[in-house]
Amino acid sequence: MGFVKHIKEEFQVIRERDPAIKTPLEVLLYPSFRVMIQYRRAHKLYEKGHYFLARWISQRAARKTGIEIHPGAKIGKGLFIDHGTGVIIGETTVIGNNVTLYQGVTLGGTGKETGKRHPTLKDNVMVSAGAKILGSFTIGENSKIGAGSVVLEEIPPNCTVVGVPGRIVKRENQKVPRSDMDQVHLPDPVLEDIRKLQSENEHLKSKLQKLEYTLQEVIEEKE
Repeated sequence: MGFVKHIKEEFQVIRERDPAIKTPLEVLLYPSFRVMIQYRRAHKLYEKGHYFLARWISQRAARKTGIEIHPGAKIGKGLFIDHGTGVIIGETTVIGNNVTLYQGVTLGGTGKETGKRHPTLKDNVMVSAGAKILGSFTIGENSKIGAGSVVLEEIPPNCTVVGVPGRIVKRENQKVPRSDMDQVHLPDPVLEDIRKLQSENEHLKSKLQKLEYTLQEVIEEKE
């Protein structure tokens, strides 16, 4: 793909997926746009064995945008990094098409592996703000990772993951559309458990109260 085509593609991705865009020229100010253009240059150099120059370009881009993408990472079409500050994408990361990352996301390794040590994100994955995906495993197509989650193991397609460590709280065979950018209204398993315990506690209190009334009536009859 030519450099001009890359620019047009990144331009279109941001306009499609950020409702804050008011004018086309604003796209040029986006860290996502700037870092992805530099990544494409650095990645080509990295594949040709020009490692120092590739890292030099990527590190300059990281200082200017707050987004660090290792030039060895493999990224498909349509990656959108919203805001972007603090995003880190490791060397052996593989990202499919139409993936969305929010600020503070880390796609990192565990520090214990060699070779492929960073995650693979399949098409249409969304990773919410502050989430960490650590290790060499796959996040399946159309899955959502909730804000602040820490994912340490493989996730099947069409899942919603929240928590530390990340737990699958929703799994169904319905494709998540690209226009679905909701990173807030995700299930909260901890809150659901608390509500369940509260409900059971109220039920037990009600039964105990009824037993107390019955016992009091028996005592009064004997008197």
